[in-house]
Amino acid sequence: MDRSLARNSSATVPAARDVLELLKPITWFPPIWAFMCGVVSSGVPVADRWPFLIAGILLTGPLVCGTSQAVNDWFDRDVDAINEPGRPIPSGRIAGNWGLRIAIVGTLVSLALAAVTGPWVLAATCLGLLCAWGYSAPPFRFKVSGIWGPAVVALTYEGLTWFTGASVMAGALPSGSVLIILALYSVGAHGIMTLNDFKAVEGDRATGLRSLPVVLGVDRAARLACAVMALPQFVVVGLLALWGHLVVAGIVAALLLGQLILMRRLLSDPRTHTPWYNATGTTLYVFGMLASAFGLGGVMGL
Repeated sequence: MDRSLARNSSATVPAARDVLELLKPITWFPPIWAFMCGVVSSGVPVADRWPFLIAGILLTGPLVCGTSQAVNDWFDRDVDAINEPGRPIPSGRIAGNWGLRIAIVGTLVSLALAAVTGPWVLAATCLGLLCAWGYSAPPFRFKVSGIWGPAVVALTYEGLTWFTGASVMAGALPSGSVLIILALYSVGAHGIMTLNDFKAVEGDRATGLRSLPVVLGVDRAARLACAVMALPQFVVVGLLALWGHLVVAGIVAALLLGQLILMRRLLSDPRTHTPWYNATGTTLYVFGMLASAFGLGGVMGL
């Protein structure tokens, strides 16, 4: 810890609004969406397990995801000083080691809630928290790698949260078909996470983070990201059709076709069009996740 942090370790308790900003509520939506895909894919009526449903939403959103944001901001404060100097920690609004304290408290509360929710939920939560700390904290610091960094985020944001939703509702290990589909969508999400790295190329390069846009260049990284997003969805379509979910397979195929069309504009100027693609193509991606979950859960006979 540097001297300034040591001197301010007992700094004034941060304001609630600054803590909320540190936890980045806008980032809670993707894991909660994946969690709800897990809920739907289980095929279990919500009315039978609603207390566990609420616990799962708290875990995947404000607790585990929020904790991961606090961990990332704490260990990434030097990078944020370049890319986002207005963030709570580099700006001094959350001073001393309060960022670290918030991350530790979030970890402990997450584990406590997961422990009373169920053994499979606890297992997923433990893995998610290990990924959250390993992503940003030494000695692992997975985020320095353009391969392992996006993979860890994709696993936790999509796969583990889908797994949590399914296991929360079923009270057991999800079925093999659910595990296969959530794994495929987790692989595809690696491409989405790569696109998210485009906004921080300068800061990543200056601080030695080897994101794919830094290593490959933005254009090549964008093409790779598109391929990684699309290929698992082709497999999903094939499996859904093989398992007899023909309507859902058709819906996912149509959503994939829409993404492929939108990717053409994205690739024409990746840095300019990535925010636009995240609002359009990525939306189609997550709707495909939900459609697949409906099919797996046998909702409306799809």
